[in-house]
Amino acid sequence: MTTTRSFRPSLKTVLKTSSVAGLAAVMLSTGIPAAITNSFAEPVRITAPQQVPSFANVVDAVSPAVVSVRVQSRANPVSEDASNGFSFDFGGRGFDDLPEDHPLKRLFREFGGPNGGPQHGPNGPRAERGPHGKGGEGRLRPTSQGSGFFITEDGYLVTNNHVVSDGSAFTVVLNDGTELDAKLVGKDSRTDLAVLKVDDKRKFTYVSFADDSKVRVGDWVVAVGNPFGLGGTVTSGIVSARGRDIGSGPYDDYLQVDAAVNRGNSGGPTFNLEGQVVGINTAIFSPSGGNVGIAFAIPASVAKDVVEDLMKDGSVSRGWLGVQIQPVNKDIADSLGLAEASGALVVEPQPGSPGEKAGIKKGDVVTAVDGDPIKGPRELARKIGAMKPGSSVDVSLWRDGKSQSVKLVIGTLPDDKQEAAAETTQPDEPSQPASEKALADLGVTVAPSEDGQGVTISQVDPDSDASDRGLKQGEKIVSVNNQEVKSADDILKVISQAKKDGRSKALFQIQADNASRFIALPIDQG
Repeated sequence: MTTTRSFRPSLKTVLKTSSVAGLAAVMLSTGIPAAITNSFAEPVRITAPQQVPSFANVVDAVSPAVVSVRVQSRANPVSEDASNGFSFDFGGRGFDDLPEDHPLKRLFREFGGPNGGPQHGPNGPRAERGPHGKGGEGRLRPTSQGSGFFITEDGYLVTNNHVVSDGSAFTVVLNDGTELDAKLVGKDSRTDLAVLKVDDKRKFTYVSFADDSKVRVGDWVVAVGNPFGLGGTVTSGIVSARGRDIGSGPYDDYLQVDAAVNRGNSGGPTFNLEGQVVGINTAIFSPSGGNVGIAFAIPASVAKDVVEDLMKDGSVSRGWLGVQIQPVNKDIADSLGLAEASGALVVEPQPGSPGEKAGIKKGDVVTAVDGDPIKGPRELARKIGAMKPGSSVDVSLWRDGKSQSVKLVIGTLPDDKQEAAAETTQPDEPSQPASEKALADLGVTVAPSEDGQGVTISQVDPDSDASDRGLKQGEKIVSVNNQEVKSADDILKVISQAKKDGRSKALFQIQADNASRFIALPIDQG
């Protein structure tokens, strides 16, 4: 009689099994529990690319189009920007006290003096020039340096406004070291862009703007520029965010990249892997002043339109509504009866502006322009700014708990000088209130203002909602729910009506430091 014996591989056989799946099968045949053998199942794997992409082809193609920009001015000696933010102290001795064979002496002889000292190009020292290229009175001093890039073969190039804004003379340095004089064609402070022109018979290598709407977070980018005055330098990274607002102005819509960008990279381009400009480096976030992996670039779509206007007219013409606006948060939306926290809340229309002429009032919420929804102040500013002055538009508003619309003609945005001249001052606020009355539920004590406009906050309860929302002593309440108030009784009357209307919050217009803002306060307490 033949006896059948089950096969049980030895531990040595199990350990020699090379396949994970094979190992699991062998373990099952040995009687090892399935819960253990299943843990040896094949993991999910992603096939890695054959090699990390090289940027060499992109760099070879675009580098001739990228330049260093040197700026000189007759106004002041070199600023901190020109020395890239560094100051030099050699153990209590000045630069001139160092020995001639000192390594730093040799370094500065080749690459420029400390704190903006004499600059030397690749062909030896470059003399400082006066207004007509000669030394003497009115001589030009280095004030800043940055980067730029050609966008036409006949010498138009783009850089940042903050690089050239105070300049009287401009020099561009090509990647082969050639230095050429340039003239300023136009600049725009609101987007921090400027255009220079080099008059030369040669044809320049130039680059084009990309369609940045196709740029995705995670895409590879290459930054080329002149960090710390070192000349053509290439760094790489990815787009790490889109639509960044860094508080530089109403048109903030930056690309955020993690390619190394430092002082001197300003005005330089960020390329995609096709060699197109997706952004213009303009700012970095850095506690130390150097690269920490967060840089901001003006998107190509913004730059392209501005640059075209600068090349054509030397300035940028933008649409103008003429109203001071702020975001609508949930509390403000609740106080106004809005279904969602979106739109742009009008704090104050400017006298004589298109908005005021069309009947837009403080407390209105702009919800759409020509039927396109407005999510917030930045979107409204960009949309109106992109419109042609003189064009007619329909503006949808939320007012007194219902929607309505006004038709207006877009004006022309005043330039910086006009805006400064138009500023007005408000009467000083009284230091001693005449009479006081407590609004206990709100946590404030108010008194009539001496000028008869609004009421002055004389005290704020530190444990109140008013304090949490930033109300301060000395500020004025000028309206509640868009109704002017001149006394505590006026405020209580408006609040009482709001409660009858089923509102849980009221909208207070606060005036301080010649500016206004809106704050929503709970009114359903007590």
